[in-house]
Amino acid sequence: MHVHVLGICGTFMGGIAAIAKAAGHKVTGSDANVYPPMSTQLERLGIPLTEGWDPAQFQPRPDVIVIGNALSRGNPAVEYVLDNDLPYVSGPQWLAENALAGKWRIAIAGTHGKTTTSSMTAWILEYAGLNPGFLIGGVPGNFGISARLTGSPFFVLEADEYDTAFFDKRSKFVHYRPRTAVLNNLEFDHADIFENLEAIRKQFNHLVRTVPGNGLIISNGADANLDDVLKRGCWSNVETFAEGTWKARPLDAAASAFEVSVDREVLGTVQWNLTGEHNMHNALAAIAAARHAGVPPREAIKALAQFEGVKRRMELRGEANGIRVFDDFAHHPTAIRLTLEGLRGRHQGRIVAVFEPRSNTMKLGVHRDQLADAFAAADLAFFFQPSYIDWPLQSVAEKVRGEALVRDSIDGLVEAIAAHARPGDAIVIMSNGSFGGLHDALLRRLGA
Repeated sequence: MHVHVLGICGTFMGGIAAIAKAAGHKVTGSDANVYPPMSTQLERLGIPLTEGWDPAQFQPRPDVIVIGNALSRGNPAVEYVLDNDLPYVSGPQWLAENALAGKWRIAIAGTHGKTTTSSMTAWILEYAGLNPGFLIGGVPGNFGISARLTGSPFFVLEADEYDTAFFDKRSKFVHYRPRTAVLNNLEFDHADIFENLEAIRKQFNHLVRTVPGNGLIISNGADANLDDVLKRGCWSNVETFAEGTWKARPLDAAASAFEVSVDREVLGTVQWNLTGEHNMHNALAAIAAARHAGVPPREAIKALAQFEGVKRRMELRGEANGIRVFDDFAHHPTAIRLTLEGLRGRHQGRIVAVFEPRSNTMKLGVHRDQLADAFAAADLAFFFQPSYIDWPLQSVAEKVRGEALVRDSIDGLVEAIAAHARPGDAIVIMSNGSFGGLHDALLRRLGA
């Protein structure tokens, strides 16, 4: 079968392409911008890429076209598919019908921590010799790829609540029908898709309704929104973490070591390279999910000692003149706050935060009133004011407790950061995009 993927350079759609290739299909694809790391990963797999939406890419005619949720009506490729009655399907539906049938599906959902928790879960199963397949919205360091298909009965999914496609406005995760479902947390996000928090709670309850009675839901017991979701109807076994069934006790300020217990029985201590109580709770969820798949918690604890993290989640991009530059995907106020607090627990020097408001929710200004407080753990903050945002980042900078500066160009941002940086600083660059190559440009400037 010839599978053609529209929007192939997104992490999820690139993962679909990799899985289709592993399943023995001929795979091609296109995107508006063909860029690393996904383009590099796809090229290694021998998947031809087309840049742009020229309908000529459909010659010869594919057997099925998998359309990513970034594409909408009016796109030339989409219009050609519809006008010529070409067979098309969404990424989640193709995955469910072609790769997940008969698998023990472990789905990790939540506003924050999905990628990290999915990566932890996949690694624990790998460490235990279960050889899981997976599709994750990032690149786990232990694997070096975002997706794979194996002969194992286990498959780990990052279960996103974002919509499925222009023709299917349900959340992606309703397609997955997991046997094990993790609900990490629930806050308002994706304001371009959801009217309010209630709309997201409904989608999460739709996910809960797909878990079988002999399945397991692992939910954050300290999250009132998730409690509300479960009270609306739940027919499965439930375990909770943070509060309830699974608990962790940090052994240092950074939570780089913590004690794990289940039903008050201490199981062991995780000692690892990650920091922050949010990652500690992500680990609890992963240990619980792995236990449901048959991995003893003590073995999961050993596995986490070798967990290498995820690219773009507090990833050290380089060091110049004693200044370390980190890359992080945080783009929601809660994620920003937790990331900086986690770093504060292990870093004795100054923390310099650099933020690009790139997500659709940020572009709409939905979280602007909560944004300033998210930078409380930083000593110095820089905000990028892009031309596509019509509200002033200066209004946020003025409310930040420490010093905060705004710049409207990447070059100006690089020069301003370089002028203020000093040896011993940890610079955390936060964006859900490439940030215009800021990371490498800043490292070159600091090195100069």
